[in-house]
Amino acid sequence: MPSLLIVGATGTLGRQIARYALDQGMSVRCMVRSAKNSSFLKQWGAELVQGDLCRPETLAPALENVDAVIDAATTRPNDSRRLREVDWEGKVNLIQAMERAQVAKLVFLSILMAEKFPQVPLMEIKACTERFLAETKLNYTILKPCGFYQNLINEYALPILEEQTIWIGGETTPVAYMNTQDIAKFAVKATQIGGTERQTYAIAGPKAWLPRDIVRLCERQSGRTARTAKMPTGLLRFARNFALSFEWGWGFAERMAYADVSDSGMTFDNPMEATYATFGMNPEETDTLETYLREYFSRLLKRLKELEYKEPKVKSPF
Repeated sequence: MPSLLIVGATGTLGRQIARYALDQGMSVRCMVRSAKNSSFLKQWGAELVQGDLCRPETLAPALENVDAVIDAATTRPNDSRRLREVDWEGKVNLIQAMERAQVAKLVFLSILMAEKFPQVPLMEIKACTERFLAETKLNYTILKPCGFYQNLINEYALPILEEQTIWIGGETTPVAYMNTQDIAKFAVKATQIGGTERQTYAIAGPKAWLPRDIVRLCERQSGRTARTAKMPTGLLRFARNFALSFEWGWGFAERMAYADVSDSGMTFDNPMEATYATFGMNPEETDTLETYLREYFSRLLKRLKELEYKEPKVKSPF
């Protein structure tokens, strides 16, 4: 089994990659900026090494005796650093450090159709990184998922349970979301099999979903009725342009640019038969959104029922 370094292992996708790789018996090292939010990785059995994509001098020690790297890192909404610092300059630092260390393989997580949205900062940076990789001599595999089931919880499931309004946009843009646990399998498999060298693969879930269909599915699985409202695209663009006027708003504005994606009218989906065959995986084992949400609501509603407090009845003195 190859020795694996995971960059971005505390993120939504990165932690699933770490979990699956460890379950496969691989030697897993996770590069983290601090141990504060990463102790769970050590408890799982991963080796933690301190490193920062924006500090090139920290990368060489992290890459020592590593056979493959899976890069699932990206800036987070609450990160003080801008996308360009981490997702471009940091990734260039990593790629160059890998070349110097002669690491055998890189699996890079990009975004489906990133090259079609140069006006969206993260997608433009992902596309630029893909082109940069093509100019190197690295043995890389690029995986391009288009959305995570996990992200739909905050957008749809929790607002329904908390009786809050679900703001809907992108009614012309279906997205083939996938469980991060299944995306993780593709990422780890790419380090273990041949035939994926310097190749790019779209990673799409079993079905492309529109927002209104996700709302209906959540209603069926939760037994509750959603309150929905249309998010005006013009308002989102105004808010983005306003936020760009202030340094504190840069990160917010960069993410608000996704309004252009959700309102594009494109379909974020791709045939997967050949990809499953290449990776030696069974598509029947991939979670559907129906299954994922059914299990989520079942667990959560059961837990809420267990925690439900019933006040004791007090007998009237009269």
